[in-house]
Amino acid sequence: MGTWGVAISSNDTYADIYGEFVDLYNEGLDVPEITLKLISENQEIVQETDEANNFWFAIGKAQWEYKQLDSQVLDQIKAIVYNGSDLKVWENLGASEKELKKRQEVLEKFLDTLLSERKKPKIRKKKVIIQPVFEKGDCLTFKLANGNYGGAVVLEAVYDTEFGHNLIALTELNCCEKPTPKDFEDAKVLTRHFGAYNHSPSIQWYSPVRHKNVVLLVSTLFTINVRFEYKMENTKYGYVGDFDIWLIDMANRLLITEQDKRSKSKSVTIKSLTKKSFWRL
Repeated sequence: MGTWGVAISSNDTYADIYGEFVDLYNEGLDVPEITLKLISENQEIVQETDEANNFWFAIGKAQWEYKQLDSQVLDQIKAIVYNGSDLKVWENLGASEKELKKRQEVLEKFLDTLLSERKKPKIRKKKVIIQPVFEKGDCLTFKLANGNYGGAVVLEAVYDTEFGHNLIALTELNCCEKPTPKDFEDAKVLTRHFGAYNHSPSIQWYSPVRHKNVVLLVSTLFTINVRFEYKMENTKYGYVGDFDIWLIDMANRLLITEQDKRSKSKSVTIKSLTKKSFWRL
């Protein structure tokens, strides 16, 4: 049992069940439907002596907050508090007398809360979807430390997640003037030779959680056609949230500071990542 305090919510089971309850409610499910779903899907917890109490506490608290506390759930929690079963679990886990006394106080206060009338139900929150900032195929440019223009290509734009993601390939472009569409199509992907990167191509999923920091540093020149579909599931690429640190600074390091150390092995090309060969199966 992952527990970090005597509070009702200070354990993994409560946090997980309560969090899932709230998420399902915000997605549009009704309280009775959510309750049955969580009971059905968490029978191992419900049947586990050390975890069951925390499960029912989470269900009860969520139902109470939405002003739909089920009488059977309330009776279940009353029994737990009155028969001392929760304190027995804590005692078996080695809790001290001081901790047991404090836990009993917490249980009684929690039950008093459930027995009280909540004035207003907790409001259902609409899930906010953060859109990816770039479109699939966007060719991006930014100033390098040497004054030249670097470049990156957006291989994918994912809209169906809480935080919109873009899969971005960082290129070897290092142009005196803004690169052309042909420059991007013929470009190679920068190879990361140092540390644990082990000569891997600079391709990563980007989430715009801190995009305001770089909106003035990056511009979209045009869009090319990307014929492949890239999935986030089981991806071999990592995730980053800072365009300036993980892309622009990476380009500066590899193109300028350590240009003589870059891998001499064959690089991945933008063309191979965007265009399907007629002969490719």
